[in-house]
Amino acid sequence: MCGIAGILNSGLDHDDLEVRLQRFARDLRHRGPDDSGQFISKNGIAGLVSTRLAIQDLSSAGHQPMATADGRYTIVFNGEIYNFKELRSELEADGETFKSDSDTEVILKMYTRYGTDCVREFAGMFGIAIWDEMDQSCFIARGALGIKPLYYFEESGRLIFASEVRALLNSGLIPRKLCRDAVTGYLLFGAVPEPLTLIEGVCALPAGHYMVWRDGKTRVTKFWDLEFGDDSISDTEAVRVVREALNDSIARHLVSDVPVGVFLSGGVDSTTVVALASQMTKTPLRTFCISFDNPEFNEGDIAARTANHFGTHHSDWRLDSATAKSLLPTFLEKSDQPSIDGFNTFCVSKLAHDHGLKVVLSGLGGDELFGGYRSFQIVPFMVRASRLFDPIKTGVGELLQQRFASARTNRLGHFLTDLPITSAAYWAMRGIFTPREVVKLMARFGCEAKDGKTQLPMFVPPQPTLEDEVSYLEVARYMRNQLLRDSDVMSMAWSLELRVPFVDVKLINTLQRIPARLRLASGKRTLLSAVPEVPKWVRERPKQGFAFPFKEWLTGEWHEIFHRIETESPIALKSWYRSWCLFALENFISRNQIDLPLGSAATRPSISAPSIRAKASQR
Repeated sequence: MCGIAGILNSGLDHDDLEVRLQRFARDLRHRGPDDSGQFISKNGIAGLVSTRLAIQDLSSAGHQPMATADGRYTIVFNGEIYNFKELRSELEADGETFKSDSDTEVILKMYTRYGTDCVREFAGMFGIAIWDEMDQSCFIARGALGIKPLYYFEESGRLIFASEVRALLNSGLIPRKLCRDAVTGYLLFGAVPEPLTLIEGVCALPAGHYMVWRDGKTRVTKFWDLEFGDDSISDTEAVRVVREALNDSIARHLVSDVPVGVFLSGGVDSTTVVALASQMTKTPLRTFCISFDNPEFNEGDIAARTANHFGTHHSDWRLDSATAKSLLPTFLEKSDQPSIDGFNTFCVSKLAHDHGLKVVLSGLGGDELFGGYRSFQIVPFMVRASRLFDPIKTGVGELLQQRFASARTNRLGHFLTDLPITSAAYWAMRGIFTPREVVKLMARFGCEAKDGKTQLPMFVPPQPTLEDEVSYLEVARYMRNQLLRDSDVMSMAWSLELRVPFVDVKLINTLQRIPARLRLASGKRTLLSAVPEVPKWVRERPKQGFAFPFKEWLTGEWHEIFHRIETESPIALKSWYRSWCLFALENFISRNQIDLPLGSAATRPSISAPSIRAKASQR
């Protein structure tokens, strides 16, 4: 696991390029504190840098940038290729020799032999850049499911890329200009929708895509996308397939030269990971949980019971409001882009880091693939019902959008006046602000008022059922833009590699063949049938989710932090997550000194990390 960055066709002299690369290494050091290195091509056109968190092959043989023996190809790589030993065996059978035991060298050999098609063989999470000295080109790729981020800025033939947006900003080569469409998308969804970022001109390389840079021009190609099928399969066969695929995925995710732990809540997904992983390890697993005094949010007792059942070495952190408040400045400092989520992963990652772990597994992804959210029932119902009431739905929708209505009712009203498609219904359920509210809020961030509807349409490739369309949106929108991005940034803030066995391309290639009536059966029936080891007290408890008591905190001890946000908002916020949404955005703009038009409300000093720290020190 690493941080990577690069500059192509920089127009800089050697010394200046080296200084910029050193700055990248400094800014990405938290992603890889064990080692760092840089490469500059012979003619100075390309510069690459890597910071390494050593997980596979802890020796110096795994150092990056890594080059082929002839010096033609040089790679920097962020992530893990879980099937690298299998690929290595195949390469060795064809006569290849290796100098290290790292997956980085396997990627390099695969690219040398198969070119850009090599990414189709990788089961893992990755951001990759490979410079070709002979061809004077660079191959840049992001994993099929987008677990690891990769951002780039392209202008006048120059390409700059990095694992984090803030590293690009600190390069001094990118204008600090706010992206209007990204702000709109963020306010609508609570996370910036890819490929946008909040910085104008900075893009996320889409998941399942690779880019080739040559002679100042780029070409982007898709190599994978989620596509559900509807194979004829029995219940019994589906259970067998799920069990085998889960076993294979978790076994791959346990491959490591350092100890591996697991985030354990009281839910089905993390318990599934613990249940199967505990059968594959020779020593007891390390498990980690955050608990609270508030019983509505506390999963600590259930997690401890589960940990005892499977014989894990369990650590629980009882987090209170004051302690959480003291962590907020560091959380804001480490955030790469704002989100209404992420603080939970930040805290549990700190717990694992403080106990000496470098690798943990998470149950993230189980809900999206096995129908764990209410959206799988509500969204299809909304779409079907709206089609039945075409003659009156527009009038009802306008009525529901009146000022007296709640935020959720406003979103429902907007959906009824929109097209009766899955993505519109999905936003009505998951959205934060309505398009009308976004127009009123945009002025606070120096952005010209623009109809928020422009960011609402979400392309969904043809899927067999409405339920499959919801699953696609949960994976490609909510999970990728928010959960995976937050998980990456907040775990790497503590130099911790977070692995997600449910978000595995080989597993998903298998699961997407199972029809929705089985894969998304109510109560995760197929998943639980495949893993009978999940104890009764977990499978029978209501779904809770990994949530913190933010409403209690924001109306209590944290109130002074959010008071100005709530009182100065041009619309009623009415909920903690809407307050948090604006708070996080203002802090991102202030902390990164993003350029806004003069006179914009957001150019005034916001409640930034230093002021929070000052308030905390006064307690």
